[in-house]
Amino acid sequence: MTTFYIEQFGCRATQADGAALERQLLDRGCTVARGRSQADIVVVNTCTVTASADAQARDAIRKLHAANPHVRVIVTGCYAQRAPEELSELPGVAWVVGNSHKAQIPELLERNSPSPEFPRSDDFLPLSAISPLPLAQSERSAEILVGDIFEQQTLLTTPVFGGEGNHTRPTLKIQDGCNSRCSFCVIPFVRGKSRSLPPDTVIRELQRLTEAGYREMVLSGINLGTYGRDLSPRVEFEELLRRILDETAVERLRVSSIEPMDVTRDLIELFASTARLAQHFHMPLQSGADRILAAMHRWYRAEHYARRVELIRERLPHAAIGADVIAGFPGETEEDHAATLAFIEALPFTYLHVFSYSKRPGTKAAVLSNHVPGAVVKRRARELRALGERKAAAFRQAQLGRELRVLTLHASADDRIVGTPALSTNYLRLLVEGVFPANQWLDVKPSGCKGNSLLGQVSEVDLEPSSLRTA
Repeated sequence: MTTFYIEQFGCRATQADGAALERQLLDRGCTVARGRSQADIVVVNTCTVTASADAQARDAIRKLHAANPHVRVIVTGCYAQRAPEELSELPGVAWVVGNSHKAQIPELLERNSPSPEFPRSDDFLPLSAISPLPLAQSERSAEILVGDIFEQQTLLTTPVFGGEGNHTRPTLKIQDGCNSRCSFCVIPFVRGKSRSLPPDTVIRELQRLTEAGYREMVLSGINLGTYGRDLSPRVEFEELLRRILDETAVERLRVSSIEPMDVTRDLIELFASTARLAQHFHMPLQSGADRILAAMHRWYRAEHYARRVELIRERLPHAAIGADVIAGFPGETEEDHAATLAFIEALPFTYLHVFSYSKRPGTKAAVLSNHVPGAVVKRRARELRALGERKAAAFRQAQLGRELRVLTLHASADDRIVGTPALSTNYLRLLVEGVFPANQWLDVKPSGCKGNSLLGQVSEVDLEPSSLRTA
């Protein structure tokens, strides 16, 4: 019996790909190993959004080989799609499989498995139909399976049960790929064009999760606001949300990230109309300077973004509003950086995700000559993070004394943490006084802060359902 272990890197979309792959392998008779050292096969599911993500994947592969030279390593994901030859030269790598062929990994194992117990299936494209890149055997022994990602039509998906909430809040990827061409971003070239999970499939998956006892689900995608535009008939994201509210018993639905131009007045009104949609908007900003936004090939300017934030705050005064920001994009001056700081300072952001600009091969920004010195990029990133921390602290303080509806999470293994961890609709982490099982609704009044969490006492408890079944 073939045993496998999946080493995950990167965003929720990458994690969703890994979960779908795990489901495929289990359905075909494989077994999950207890750890990477006990596995026959280790699948390294990579990210390539930054140079540091690439380095992290390479380091993990080297460590895997050093710890167990006999393990067969399959490298897949975004880095594998972008630079397969680079990865094939690492020690221990048997196969490099791009996102274009990720669905064929089960058959790859079937073809190479010495065990007759590995069942056959006709569900996957035969490997004879795949055109792998030519191999230079004198230079490497790894086999490369990478094709044109823009020919990819399918969307592998299965709920992800790890990460924040420790199996309490499953994430369902409903969209993949991106049709935009931001000058700094390599993701469209490794994930292909935008494609969507059919709405009936989304409804069915959420119904199954609800029946299994889950109370909050998260919808994710690479460019979630474009959901359904590739389907026939076309479906709008807002239309999908209305169907979910009408046709499922999902108690709380959270949207992971959405581009600012897709946050319309009608969408905000929908969020304001029901407590079943989490009051949480994460909208990538990247810069508060119009000159830099233009160079990034972003489709909005600072005033357009600000209006979206103002509309959210008007209708949902306590909503979480988060943003991604890039420090040190090529050509960014001190004046541009100051404009971004001032823009963020003036708006009611509740948290920031700050990234130092990373040169990505194949992007338009990579060939620019006016790159910002590394020390300057780091200093600007520190200033943005400090501002984000101040914004987050101010938001936590503003919630003291309010009653918050929270979902309990699994307790931490750290004995020093006293109380039950929980998450509010507006994306605040809480430590609730007392011990409560995971996946319960509590009405809590925060009375203080400890680190990045609010401290609160329970005013009301909803203990049904008391446990989760396997979804």
